[in-house]
Amino acid sequence: MAATAEGFQVRLVPEDEYTHDPGTAENYNESMYFNVFDAGQRAGAWFRIGNRPNQNYAEMSMCVYFPDGRVGFMFARPAISGNAEMNAGGLKIEVVTPFKELRVTYTGELLVMKEPLQMADPKVAFRNNPRLPCRMEITYTGLSPMYGGEVLKADGSPIEIDPEKSFAKAHYEQHCAAKGFIECHGVRLEIDGHGLRDKSWGPRHWQAIEWYRWCPMNFGPDFGMMFNVMSDGKGGARPSGMVYRDSVYDDIIACDLTSTWDENEYQTDLTAKIETKAGKHYTVTGKVLSLIPLRNRRTTPDGIELTTRITEAMTEYHCDGKVGYGMSEYLDQIIDGRPMGRLAGH
Repeated sequence: MAATAEGFQVRLVPEDEYTHDPGTAENYNESMYFNVFDAGQRAGAWFRIGNRPNQNYAEMSMCVYFPDGRVGFMFARPAISGNAEMNAGGLKIEVVTPFKELRVTYTGELLVMKEPLQMADPKVAFRNNPRLPCRMEITYTGLSPMYGGEVLKADGSPIEIDPEKSFAKAHYEQHCAAKGFIECHGVRLEIDGHGLRDKSWGPRHWQAIEWYRWCPMNFGPDFGMMFNVMSDGKGGARPSGMVYRDSVYDDIIACDLTSTWDENEYQTDLTAKIETKAGKHYTVTGKVLSLIPLRNRRTTPDGIELTTRITEAMTEYHCDGKVGYGMSEYLDQIIDGRPMGRLAGH
């Protein structure tokens, strides 16, 4: 249990790698996410399961950025009964040793696209592109300490949250090495790279946050980073994240992020000027290599349809003379056809 500057505590124990009691909140979500990038091939992938046991389904999604520029994607909402495991829609996540080793496997189909921007309209994308058989197995080995956990009151008691306004009550991340393979339609892609994984649990609506820019990256086994710039709900922005170097995490306390955009208001390039708790300064530049636009839609009890856009981009990063790879994930609520973060100047 670690104390925070605000007088709260952060709790994280090995048992948190496994599933939790979902409680009674209808929108309880427990999700695990993994990405990996093989710098030698300029290829990457990410995988996610989000269990929603009180709604009797899971959100399963996976995405592969092939070396030739094609993007493979699959999404499903398979039925589940309970929250006993992370295993849905052909995607399975196994904890071998908490905080040290996890295994991700998939057997199913992959929609393979030469033009991933078609996913802005999923019906068009699924109609115009082939669904090919896919098999995947990747083992993740933790390199860094754990970052995050469940924030509690100073006395160790839970913080009361409004399920209708929640994105998660607990969240943690870790930089990893990753090794395995992705085989699609008989073509095998050997993976030997680095990535970041995260886990969260608690009530979630994708519409609970106005916008954020989440950028995890790796520059090798001993240098990584994750910075996040998020709406503070008052028209401003709140930075967070960490730099992984010399086997420790150094918290990010300031992040000045600027992005450039295309005609669809998708990110194409970014620059971040970062300051850490230890007084280090970094300038990071990123160039999007491949982007797929995703969305989540929900109708409120009073009949209002809400749309969240999430652009998932494999991005090449430069920092301190090093070249690395990772994601730039930009989430926005869509208001009158425009992304909310852009409307706010971010």
